[in-house]
Amino acid sequence: MPNNEEILAGARALDARDQLASFRSEFYLHENVVYLDGNSLGLLSKPSEDSLYSVIEQWKTLAIDGWQEGMYPWYDLSEKLGARVAELIGASPQEVIVTGSTTINLHQILSSFYHPTDKRNVILADELTFPSDLYAISSHLSLHGQNPGTYMRLASSRSEHLLEEDDIVEAMADDVALIVLPSVLYRSGQLLDIPRLTRAAHDRGILIAWDLCHSLGAVPHALSEWGVDFAFWCHYKYLNSGPGGVAGLYVNERHLGSSPGIAGWFSSDKSTQFDMTPSLRHATDAGAFQVGTPHVLSVAPLIGSLNLFEEARMERIREKSLQLTNYLMSLIDSELASYGFTVINPREAPRRGGHVALTHPEAVRIAKALKAAKVIPDFRAPNIIRLAPVALYTSFEDVAIAVLRLKSVMESKEYEKFANQRDIIA
Repeated sequence: MPNNEEILAGARALDARDQLASFRSEFYLHENVVYLDGNSLGLLSKPSEDSLYSVIEQWKTLAIDGWQEGMYPWYDLSEKLGARVAELIGASPQEVIVTGSTTINLHQILSSFYHPTDKRNVILADELTFPSDLYAISSHLSLHGQNPGTYMRLASSRSEHLLEEDDIVEAMADDVALIVLPSVLYRSGQLLDIPRLTRAAHDRGILIAWDLCHSLGAVPHALSEWGVDFAFWCHYKYLNSGPGGVAGLYVNERHLGSSPGIAGWFSSDKSTQFDMTPSLRHATDAGAFQVGTPHVLSVAPLIGSLNLFEEARMERIREKSLQLTNYLMSLIDSELASYGFTVINPREAPRRGGHVALTHPEAVRIAKALKAAKVIPDFRAPNIIRLAPVALYTSFEDVAIAVLRLKSVMESKEYEKFANQRDIIA
């Protein structure tokens, strides 16, 4: 078995061959800290900082004229950024808009496209999805006078951490009107088979929406090719747009022209928006599903982030992401085998997103001890530690250091010093 120095030397050799290594210098990294929580909040990049300050300067110097002048005119900035994000998800520019938040955009999809009938009135989701999606679904069912306990169906997990596509397809009964699923399960990191499940839904006459929060920026997509009806996501995880950064919404071109369920001034056709008529003439592209005035300062960092992604290219990002998580799992297997950890994410590359998920009975304490050792993990109740090496700023040496520090925590039982209770954000 190699010693620590040999492991680190091997990691540096991998870094020497890394085609994306130069992007690391574009991010604000803390000395001696290994950041593995980019699947919750991505780090600030220098281009994002620059674009934010550019928009602030535009406000300072142009005032209201910034809506139509300057480097980034604000009036159609959401549409222009939507066209750029479309490249990352395999969509046409008119199908994507940068707007709202993840949950608000799901509310928009549900209000616009969930039209229950006597025969089709169930919304299908899954029991492992991020709870906010279930809260939104429940609220819309209640607005329609339907009991969520009856009309929200949850595909179940056989193993507590993973879903079987066969089980999801079996749950696509004749009474299902709309499906909402995560592309990547936020706890275990499982990547679902989006093309297969989309085809299965359409074969049964069901619309399907995908939550891309844990895949955008880590996994390539081809939403239009796959025929996905709708998708929604945040940009502040792998796409590094900043805390609470403005989110995104995809509507397949076959649904464009539909009236937004939640309408507002920025739902308008841009050519007539300032006519101020009492009746809405909504846009015929994804811009129709905006509601209020764009949050310009909150969207500004995305401009710089997209510059990096366009240069790095998604296929190279995915290749390195898989290499990093493979390397992380191999070190966990070789260095931590005797300490009671279980890798719960799928091992197969086509079924894995951008993070590795471990379970351990002392997960809370271990996560706190890791943080004290300057490795930033993510904890999810009741016993999951998520580790997300991000292709643009995590090195292979970072991964090796993280595992060796975790091994030290376990050998010394350093984690026993910490309280076995989770913080608000662990």
